Amino acid sequence: MNQHAKIRIGHSACPHDCPSTCALDVELIDDKRIGRVHGSKDNSYTAGVICAKVARYADRVHHPDRLLKPLVRSGAKGEGQWKEASWEAALDLVAEKFIAAEAKYGSETVWPYFYAGTMGLVQRDGIERLRHAKKYSGFFGSICTNLAWTGYVMGTGALRGSDPREIGKSDCVVIWGTNAVVTQVNVMTHAVKARKERGSKIVVIDIYETATMKQADMALVLKPGTDGALACAVMHVLFKEGFADRPYLEKYTDDPKGLEAHLRDKTPEWAAQITGLSVEEIEAFARLVGTTKKTFFRLGYGFSRQRNGSVNMHAALCIPAVTGAWQYEGGGAFHSNSGIYKLNGELLEGTKFRDPNIRYLDHSRIGPVLTNAEDALYGGPPVTALLVQNTNPANVAPEQRLVVKGFMRDDLFACVHEQFMTDTAKLADVVLPATMFLEHDDVYKGGGNQHITLGPKLIDPPEGPRTNHYVIEELAKRLGVSHMPGFGLTERQHIDHMLEKRGLGNFDSLQESRWVDMQPAFEDAHFLKGFGHPDGKFRFKPQWNGGTAPNKPPKSMGIFGPYQQLPEFPDHVDLIEVADAEHPFRLATSPARNFLNSTFAETPVSREKEGRPELLIHPDDAAAMGVATGDRVELGNKRGEVVLHARLFDKIKRGVVIAEGIWPNSDHERGEGINVLTGADAPAPYGGAAVHDNKVWVRAAA
Repeated sequence: MNQHAKIRIGHSACPHDCPSTCALDVELIDDKRIGRVHGSKDNSYTAGVICAKVARYADRVHHPDRLLKPLVRSGAKGEGQWKEASWEAALDLVAEKFIAAEAKYGSETVWPYFYAGTMGLVQRDGIERLRHAKKYSGFFGSICTNLAWTGYVMGTGALRGSDPREIGKSDCVVIWGTNAVVTQVNVMTHAVKARKERGSKIVVIDIYETATMKQADMALVLKPGTDGALACAVMHVLFKEGFADRPYLEKYTDDPKGLEAHLRDKTPEWAAQITGLSVEEIEAFARLVGTTKKTFFRLGYGFSRQRNGSVNMHAALCIPAVTGAWQYEGGGAFHSNSGIYKLNGELLEGTKFRDPNIRYLDHSRIGPVLTNAEDALYGGPPVTALLVQNTNPANVAPEQRLVVKGFMRDDLFACVHEQFMTDTAKLADVVLPATMFLEHDDVYKGGGNQHITLGPKLIDPPEGPRTNHYVIEELAKRLGVSHMPGFGLTERQHIDHMLEKRGLGNFDSLQESRWVDMQPAFEDAHFLKGFGHPDGKFRFKPQWNGGTAPNKPPKSMGIFGPYQQLPEFPDHVDLIEVADAEHPFRLATSPARNFLNSTFAETPVSREKEGRPELLIHPDDAAAMGVATGDRVELGNKRGEVVLHARLFDKIKRGVVIAEGIWPNSDHERGEGINVLTGADAPAPYGGAAVHDNKVWVRAAA
């Protein structure tokens, strides 16, 4: 029998921080080895398509540089000197250090820090159970979604929208604020289907010509942070030229007359000056969506990367309300379905024993937190002990120099549970080896689709790595809280509990069906029974100061940033880092096709395809500073400076530069990565990380 005849197919879900959460078919060579990974053809959203980096996941699972042994630092911090330890000894040391820190400063000095390196609910969110049981500092997880989610829900009142599979039934698909080819490939699966089967037009709006834009029928390249101006000018044309659906507006929206009056001076000429688009481009886009009732607005996470992103998301979302596109199958808008699942995580996360008096710390502001900035600590003690799972803040968090400086503090003890020796792991005191998604049980919910998907253990891990769940359980025993509710259960028991509470069966039944479709009915998804606000109206006038949002900071943290400057109606607001004489360029740190944040930057094919850290710069800007493709350029601002290699690129506005991908810090000339330049200030109104919103100077490197 040949080797291929022995291959079995296992079923799982992609664990990574991508809205698609693709359903996967995995080639299982034996109990420990996998082959290629495929998108499930049976899943109506994944539709057989996944990104190339996940297709070659064997490169990660079987990578020779995987961490396999617990390591304890034996030299100075960051020197890279380690000694191997047993799991028992390593966990004993972590517990000992946590107990000592708590004895000196109180429980809030310990900060369990995590994020979305896995989207599996058990392996990702179980750390919260330990946090609440021990009364460690709270975690306000703000880095990815807040600006976009806030802007969307300020309009709709709920985090849901038109079925994303309806893209395939649309007559016009507007892909705005996302490079879907790179970051959520299934959007393109359904958009291309609409074009092939219906002659649908694809519009792409972004700040440079991306791989997605290359597939567009209409491509709009605008200046960063100016989406709100474009949206206002489009709505100006819709009202002026008779494309506004006035009966829909009267029935479903809060103040259409006020909006129309507000937009009278938001002309295409006004917006052209702000966005860098031509009047003709703005008018053509407005007339396309105005005459195409079945227009689907797919609004992405690019809105979460600008300080005025909530305003811009809300402004873009207002367009289908003006046209009445929500009434039609294949019309309306979609950003995330994260609000539809309503799985009960109280046992998994230990929410019943959360103490409301314990402070929260802002995930995005780990640099200021670890360097003891007074406004970041909320009156509590310094953080002197960290447990890090599922994230790599020394590489991906804003204001990298502050993050690294904090990790290098002699009085900080850090335990990092990881799959590879990341930039963060290099700065730890204890490093624990972690399993990968095919090596443990978990369950996933799709933000970009509508499925709850099971990810059962399909292969055995190498000897050494242990699950996140194991680490939390073992620390709970050593820290004296393992008797509390939620501890002592297996991954499967936690999955059973969440599914049974929701009436969705259990682990075994979900393993048989592979996923469950949670898509709301058409009338609910399109808000035809009313929007999610108490009055059932879509809000053109958001309640920025204290209004509803899916990830609103606790009252103890207050409202962030210059929220007083947020506009009454959709508008353009210069809350961004506007270029100035000293910093004449605007920098965005956009996603790379072969990386996902810092993940996949360790695999050889992804690294080869990406090449090296580069800066995309307009040829005219490059000529003005005497720079050619391949030359070294230095860019910087008040936070620091980095050196990259220039790549001349004319599908970008002058004065805008792009650095694609989060390369490991060590891949940069000075050992510091691109997030040296990004800011950790919390944007209005509910925080986030505006990593595409940076003013910088650029010059030929010495």
